[in-house]
Amino acid sequence: MVPIIQLLKIAKTYKIGTEIIHALRSVSITIHKNEYVALMGPSGSGKSTLMNILGCLDSPSSGEYNLNGTSVSQMMDNKLAEVRNKEIGFVFQSFNLLPRSTALDNVMLPLIYAGFSKADRIKRGVEVLEQVGLADRIKHKPNELSGGQRQRVAIARALVNNPAIILADEPTGNLDSKTSIEIMELLEQIHKNGNTIVLVTHEENIAKHAHRIIRLKDGELEHDYQNENIITIHKKLIPN
Repeated sequence: MVPIIQLLKIAKTYKIGTEIIHALRSVSITIHKNEYVALMGPSGSGKSTLMNILGCLDSPSSGEYNLNGTSVSQMMDNKLAEVRNKEIGFVFQSFNLLPRSTALDNVMLPLIYAGFSKADRIKRGVEVLEQVGLADRIKHKPNELSGGQRQRVAIARALVNNPAIILADEPTGNLDSKTSIEIMELLEQIHKNGNTIVLVTHEENIAKHAHRIIRLKDGELEHDYQNENIITIHKKLIPN
């Protein structure tokens, strides 16, 4: 089986003045379809750099990155943008919604870049908003939604193109405890429905929802292990 993500000796260096910063040092990771992985590490560990490479927002200085069987390590920006749109669904801490657009318009945005017709965009957009429990909020703008509802819109947008992976960067960072649990319930169900999830977090209790935990330190892979104490939420929020 071809891995969804295969990183082979990935390194990333930056030059600041005369100083060379080694953000990542020979990191190798393999993630298969339908895994649920938490990526952790303190500030300066290389976690954000690795997330940017996984999300095709940046390219490694050396090493090989294969995403869903395609080498993306040295792709030009226009090709990386195409891969991002088709293969990766992003969920950000700050939601990154267009403030003057409705929930439906926000969710449909990736489909415009993918070349879908308006009718197909509306059909798919409504479908995923229903999937995340926002069927009655499709015409609402972000300022008319709660923080949890905004994150649900962001998750629906991430799902709309049926991507190979969902990359969630601190998805509960701006939410209260109760709403955080609701968002983790939703991600759990999305995983059960067959999606591959990479969750970037610094919170131990959030990481424990994942089935596998990868820890970085000083740009290197420190630990990579199966989580034996998975936090499972049994409440079902979205249909299969």
